[in-house]
Amino acid sequence: MEEVLRTNDPVKLSYAEHLLSEAGIEYFVADRHISAVEGNIGAFPRRLMVKAEQKARADAALAELRQD
Repeated sequence: MEEVLRTNDPVKLSYAEHLLSEAGIEYFVADRHISAVEGNIGAFPRRLMVKAEQKARADAALAELRQD
């Protein structure tokens, strides 16, 4: 799997998940449950992963998210 986004921002992550879902791209959120260990302080970024063959499509789907 390839990483297409790394963020501590839960809103940005949720929006990225929405964009990938709309594009029909399967994804996996790595480190989603690390908050149980870190105490919800947001120190560890969550990583949005896609299959290697879908990385180009995922990058295109997330292009507007990366403009900020």
